[in-house]
Parts: sequence; structure tokens; C-alpha cells
Amino acid sequence: MGEFLDHVFRFPTMLFTAALVVVICFWLMALVGAVGHDSFDTDLDSDALGLGGVPVAVSASLVIALTWTLSLIGSVLLTGLSVSGGLHHLLAAVLLPVAVLGAWRLTRWAIRPLAALFPDEPGPSRIDFVGRTCTIRTRRVDEGFGQAEVTASDGSTALVQVRRSGLDVTAALALGSTGLLYAYDEVGEFFWVAPY
Repeated sequence: MGEFLDHVFRFPTMLFTAALVVVICFWLMALVGAVGHDSFDTDLDSDALGLGGVPVAVSASLVIALTWTLSLIGSVLLTGLSVSGGLHHLLAAVLLPVAVLGAWRLTRWAIRPLAALFPDEPGPSRIDFVGRTCTIRTRRVDEGFGQAEVTASDGSTALVQVRRSGLDVTAALALGSTGLLYAYDEVGEFFWVAPY
């Protein structure tokens, strides 16, 4: 254990040990709900570094953890080379950018599959149907009954519950007629429809 701690607190690993402690504290706070995993997304643009597609906290955590790991491995290997003096310090100084560059490349590779777990746009919502026309699929539509088929912006269709106000009796809404979805009732989970 003493040899491990010696390498952890030796240059260049000691620089990333402090950063790794910060990362661990951040994720512990995220675990208890004190911060969100996307807390830093408005502050930094990770796309410029090729690390986009996941929250900044995820990509930065991976870079720091991998840099720490690579610098620790490099430090152990340097000790195994049995070099001393100026050459050892020079190799340790070279290890610093090598570990950072290696971690950056590994993180770019690792976040590709993770990007699918963090979509940029929210998924479709029922509210997206408001303002769209629909085709009535029941014989009648009134205050308590009715269904209609509506087409989403991606071309898919959905069968939704629709209701018609009792005051709106200007035109009939029957099987096959076209209606306009003008509001959504979240409590009843149905759309208000008017003849179109």
C-alpha cells in the first residue's frame, strides 16, 4: 500500500489525484441529488474537443480518471526502468502530456456508445400534436367519447383520445371526418377537437 501511495503522490500523478478527488466528490453529490449530471453543460462546449454527445461532467470525469490511471501506470513503469536524476524528471515531465493526450483519445472512443444514452432533443410529447389535423376513427365524438388518428412530424401515426365541447355543434365529427386538435387536457389525457 505504501508503494501505491508513493506513486499516487509522485509527479505527474499527484496533479491528477487532486482532480480525481474532486470528480469523486462531484459524483457522490450527484448521487444524493445535490447536483445534476448536466450541471456544467451551459458553461463549456465539449464539442470543440471532440467530446460532445454526453454531458460535460461525464466527459471531463472520464478524461480525469483515465489521465490519472495512465499517469499512475507510467509512474510505475518509470520506477521499473531504474533511471534516476535528470533523466527521470525529464521522462516524468514527458509523461504528463502523454497521459493527457492518451486519456483524451480513449475518452473520445469511449463516449461514442454513451452518446446514445444522452439525446440532444427531448423525446416526442403529446403536446406536439396540438395544432395538427386528425382523422376521426369512431362513429361519433362528444364530451365523453372519441378517438382520432394523428400524424406526427416524423411521419408516424398515433391513435389518440379526443373530446368535443358540448357547446360546439356547428358541424358533425363522424367516422372519417377531419378535425383539428386545439388543446390537450392533461388530467383526462385527451385532446379537444374541432371540425376542420
